Amino acid sequence: MTALTDLRRDASASAVTAGFVAVVVGAASSIGLLVGAARDFGLTHEQTVSWVLSCYLAISVSGAILTWWHRAPVKMAWTTPGLALVASLAASHGLNYAEVLGAYVLSALLMTGLGITGAFERVTARIPPALANALLAGVLLPFVLGAFRVLPQAPLPVGGMLLVFLAGRAWFPRWAVPAALLAGAGLSLATGAVGPLTGGGLGRLVWTTPEFSLRGMLTLALPLTVLNLASQQLPGVAVLRACGFARVPTSPLITWSGVASLLSAPFGAHTTTLAAITAAIAAGEEAHPEPERRWVAGLSAAFFYLMLGVFAGWVVGAVAAVPAPVVAALAGLALVSTTLTSVTAALTDEREREAAFLTLAATASGVTFLGVGSAVWGLLLGGGLSWVLGRRR
Repeated sequence: MTALTDLRRDASASAVTAGFVAVVVGAASSIGLLVGAARDFGLTHEQTVSWVLSCYLAISVSGAILTWWHRAPVKMAWTTPGLALVASLAASHGLNYAEVLGAYVLSALLMTGLGITGAFERVTARIPPALANALLAGVLLPFVLGAFRVLPQAPLPVGGMLLVFLAGRAWFPRWAVPAALLAGAGLSLATGAVGPLTGGGLGRLVWTTPEFSLRGMLTLALPLTVLNLASQQLPGVAVLRACGFARVPTSPLITWSGVASLLSAPFGAHTTTLAAITAAIAAGEEAHPEPERRWVAGLSAAFFYLMLGVFAGWVVGAVAAVPAPVVAALAGLALVSTTLTSVTAALTDEREREAAFLTLAATASGVTFLGVGSAVWGLLLGGGLSWVLGRRR
């Protein structure tokens, strides 16, 4: 009863809307990649639907449990960089589908071990707050810039979204992003940019027995684990800390993301992680001005992810019908406030300012070198400079 009382007290329209927007942005940004990979693997419609359902079910259940337990907007997601790696293997026929599922299981076991032993938390605890905020800003900034880069591709719907967002920030700041979403959808419909809806059917899980091989471990399991840590788990922790939720212990989050990945892998899910980009929508000021009431956005996101899984047969066709520039603009506008907060926090401490800016710049560059993503390079470069300057001081 106490928990239900807390939910009734803290519930707000802005938090529910933030969870919904986070789900829309997260789903629309990468589900096309998933469907393409499924096609390259030669999966049946039922196996593809199972892939979608198992992902959303793992995200929903783990996110709801962690959010409820910690009273914080712990939003889970699938790993988009990891999905891109899987899609590349599907296109090149480097592994068969059963070997891929075996690699998912191995990666999930590694992630669970990092959480149980506390190794991940010991590493992240050593990251200075300025660098954590710089990392978050570097991850988010390209998406904010993307809201303006797509303007020439869809001038009317994206331009309308920008104008409505600016007006909203001036007169109704809490509802600026939802208003921009409605404007983009309405103008897309008015201009005939929305494509036809295809597909159908409710979601149903289909078991595929994983196959374990050395090739699968080296080709996918180990790189996938590194990608998850660098591009999802670490930025996801940074989001929570930068948005005022440093009290949430890291190890249980990593552990349960590994457990969720392990249970859902045989049905197709390509690992469950902390959300990185869309987490900022649910955990930021747009969800609610008071941080202690933002946890409702985490529950909202979990609910809408569950609905996506239930109606997985229709999800692919519906998302494919939405113009890509509108989705990109929505993602960027939804992250403006959190990005600004992160940049400000990162550059406040004069002693860490140069190292933080280096972290921000390297992370925002999106560079991948020696198979390592920009988030890791940003932390290595900024952290190295911070350490050297600290020693000199």
